[in-house]
Amino acid sequence: MAERGLFERALGLQWPWRVKRTEFDAAECRLDLHLDFEPGGTFDCPSCGRGGCKAHDASPKRWRHLDFFQHRAYLHARVPRLRCPACGVKQAKVPWAEPGSGFTLWFEALVVALAREMPVRAVARLTGEHDTRLWRLLKRRVGRARAEADFSSVRAVAVDETACRRGHDYITLFADLDRSRLLYATPGRTASVVSLFREDLEAHGGRAGRIRDLCMDMSAAYMKGAREAFPEAGITFDRFHVQRLMNRAVDEVRRAERKERPELNRTRYLWLKRRDRLTASQRERLDALLDPAGQGLKTAFAYRIKLAFEAFWDLPPRLAEIYLEKWCSWAAGSGLQPVTDAAKTIRKHWDGILLWFRSRITNGMIEGINSLVQAAKARARGYRTTEHFITIAYLVCGKLDFKLPT
Repeated sequence: MAERGLFERALGLQWPWRVKRTEFDAAECRLDLHLDFEPGGTFDCPSCGRGGCKAHDASPKRWRHLDFFQHRAYLHARVPRLRCPACGVKQAKVPWAEPGSGFTLWFEALVVALAREMPVRAVARLTGEHDTRLWRLLKRRVGRARAEADFSSVRAVAVDETACRRGHDYITLFADLDRSRLLYATPGRTASVVSLFREDLEAHGGRAGRIRDLCMDMSAAYMKGAREAFPEAGITFDRFHVQRLMNRAVDEVRRAERKERPELNRTRYLWLKRRDRLTASQRERLDALLDPAGQGLKTAFAYRIKLAFEAFWDLPPRLAEIYLEKWCSWAAGSGLQPVTDAAKTIRKHWDGILLWFRSRITNGMIEGINSLVQAAKARARGYRTTEHFITIAYLVCGKLDFKLPT
């Protein structure tokens, strides 16, 4: 009696549930707890919540529970069907597990916590369960938590892509810039994914008209989708993606010039890294290449144009447009085709670049989410399906409330 009472308190059982008997097999490393409800016990209807419903009949079920020391533990119980005057015959809910699950709530909480930190296959080995069952558990938990998520406070959204597997298999991520959480992930990187996000946003209490800012790279597909799905939102182009245009232009000039100027060999990162991140010897070598006395390097000229563009981001907003106009004219007349092309691209995205001085938003946060998702993928050495990859993305970065015991 004392033993059964101990397990009843540990499981938090309340009337009419009780521990009927226990079975312990040391050779099999297994503990089985058999639960039952008291004769005449009543239950709440799972549909309408009406109390006092009597059991109609019952069917036996089993659930995997947390291990008892080094022994696997299982709960067994007859789950009653109820006769509700309003809803008819319904199966009662048990307090230790979700309907249709073969695991207790505590076991599910353990799997969710472990899957955030390690590959699901490793969790399967640790718990002794097949990973297919655990994936079903995680998808169900993530789906339920997302269904209850509230997006009504979302005002600023970042958009980015991430590789699902090798090749050109991508998913698009949408993140809440104010709360640093993943809102939505979907396969593809076409204009239509933005419309899918809008549908998901509104299904969770958000409104397209409340979105004041979108931050993204200069993808034509994302721009088209954003203008169609969020016509009232301002589109800010991520400053680091914009700056990357000039980095690439400088590198293209260097690669073309190094065929005639061997001193440019092994200098790629001298031109691409920030000066304050170079070592003393690297700065000395860069200064020598920038010395105008007899060098005349096209790469050095492109580098100076790049530095002038970096200074653009530190300007007061009232001077930004004037400065950018002069810079574009200088870059377009440089005679360096990659630099000229970069200036044309910047002119094409003029409004979204200048909008940064109002919104001051970047994709830095979603790049962090991207790195966390890619780190999880690397630990797992990839995922079998895109659905698995998206499930882990929500699990790791969605800040979802799973409403599980701690």
